[in-house]
Amino acid sequence: MTDSLSLPGADWPTMDPGWVWLCGAGPGDPGLLTLHALNALRQADVIVYDALMNAEILDWARPEAERIYAGKRGGKPSAQQRDISLRLVDLARAGHRVLRLKGGDPFVFGRGGEEAQTLIQHGVPVRIVPGITAGIGGLAYAGIPVTHRDVNQTVAFVTGHDRQGLAPGSVDWAALAKAAQVIVIYMGMKHIRAIAEELIAGGRDPGDPVGVVTAASLGHQEVLETTLVRAADDIDAACLTPPAVICVGRAVLMRQALDWQALAAGAAPRDLDPLGRGRPAEVT
Repeated sequence: MTDSLSLPGADWPTMDPGWVWLCGAGPGDPGLLTLHALNALRQADVIVYDALMNAEILDWARPEAERIYAGKRGGKPSAQQRDISLRLVDLARAGHRVLRLKGGDPFVFGRGGEEAQTLIQHGVPVRIVPGITAGIGGLAYAGIPVTHRDVNQTVAFVTGHDRQGLAPGSVDWAALAKAAQVIVIYMGMKHIRAIAEELIAGGRDPGDPVGVVTAASLGHQEVLETTLVRAADDIDAACLTPPAVICVGRAVLMRQALDWQALAAGAAPRDLDPLGRGRPAEVT
């Protein structure tokens, strides 16, 4: 017996046996889950979930649903991606209603494309449910808009490590430094020193503002405001730990005016410094 979502004015899809729904769980705050993902939680027989999603979301699933952890964290023992994908195939072929729940958006540096490809190759029907990616939603919770008409007309999203966990050599950092006014880096904390050096060598201003957001959208979220040349040292000094999303560019300065969580808590607005030069590193 399943309990599909029932809200007026919408025809919510039913999860059929043998299907896999590949859903994004958002950056952390359970309230950022989409209604389609909530609908999947209320119907799934099996939920295969990642390390980077908020486990509180699992409380919204049916009590009898099986929960399978399939988290992958850099430098720690974890399941191989191929094994996870084939496990989804096996679960679907066994007639289960399978929810694959991934942090953020499954198609934004989340290996969702690889999993969907494997499922389709094995004849398993798939439904894709996008989620709010940390590079947009997480930064918004920090008061950093990835676009602002007065600041930027371009934004680039890039991963901070490759398949082997190294700084991605396939990225043309010099071209990126010139092409994108705002650069959003996922999973880049470990290699931020090398990345910053590459961007500066490519012509990026060493004083370019940088925002580092950890535990984005959660109650223990921290935000470091620094500059490109100082980012690595300031991250170390602040003892920040991943997961984190890093934003490079003048959009970070908008946080001085748009730190809505601090304002809601009674903080006084800060004076917006359009250049951001010489400002000390700040963690909030």
